[in-house]
Amino acid sequence: MEQQPTVRKKRIFSAIQPTGIMTLGNYLGAVRNWVEMQDEFDCIYSIANMHAITVRQDPKELRENTLRLMALLLACGIDPERSVLFVQSQVKTHAELSWVLNCCTQFGELSRMTQFKDKSARHPENINAGLFDYPVLMAADILLYQADLVPVGDDQRQHVELTRNIAQRFNTLYGQTFVLPEGYYPKLAARVMSLQDPTKKMSKSDDNPKAFISILDKPETILKKFRSAVTDSEAQICYREGKEGINNLMSIYSAITGRTLQQITDEFAGKGYGEFKTAVGEAVAEALRPVQERYEAYRQDKAYLEGCCRKGAEQALRLSQRTLEKVYRKVGFLSL
Repeated sequence: MEQQPTVRKKRIFSAIQPTGIMTLGNYLGAVRNWVEMQDEFDCIYSIANMHAITVRQDPKELRENTLRLMALLLACGIDPERSVLFVQSQVKTHAELSWVLNCCTQFGELSRMTQFKDKSARHPENINAGLFDYPVLMAADILLYQADLVPVGDDQRQHVELTRNIAQRFNTLYGQTFVLPEGYYPKLAARVMSLQDPTKKMSKSDDNPKAFISILDKPETILKKFRSAVTDSEAQICYREGKEGINNLMSIYSAITGRTLQQITDEFAGKGYGEFKTAVGEAVAEALRPVQERYEAYRQDKAYLEGCCRKGAEQALRLSQRTLEKVYRKVGFLSL
């Protein structure tokens, strides 16, 4: 019997910064999808601590947050046997490729990056070169692994386009080297907005702690935050323009329970906002409970976490070194 050729899975690359604790928005918008993708794709996931230092970090906190995030990703369901999960700074090829790509990136391209403008406005006391240049490091992150797809939200589309431009320019100058990655927009990704200002995305950097749900918030805290969520004066639970607060709560409830917006409208017909907000809070708290339990178990085993970091770094270095060696050869660097 003739053996069928093995079909190569498409490769996904994605990264998350270890700056503070993961929010419900991070979980529903990204990490939950990372878990689902492990069945369909060849997945490479990174804890982007090199990106984190474009904004001043306390070194002790950054180390702690990095290990905490590793534990959280494992608790959410990232499986180091099925995916490559690593800490960015532990894989030297990221910084090395970034320099070469800097020399293939135009100053004007970086000056148009909207996130540089936003972060510069938020941190006027520290507008450093890394903040300006980090999209090139992001391009190196992706291109090192010859990723086919990059899961992104709307705010990251510009970075994927820049990565493609850099890769195309390098390929034109030196011959085919990089896969041109495409943005991947998961069907289940939920856009979670602030509970206090539903016109803004939920963010862990929000000054108002009631505006976001931490994935490690206690059930009573989650309920309290949802009960204080901003809504409107109509007292009608339905999804439509002008009802941003209720739309946000319905989207969260839909993402957690799997119910459609119409099913939610029918379920809460004639009921008040208080009852609905409590139901959303209870559903979220129950969904996060097993994640929190697994997280606590992982946090107690520092040796296991450090072992996961080491294994992931070794796998990532092995994969990325192939690309870097090819790039070095193409640009004319001498090999050892």
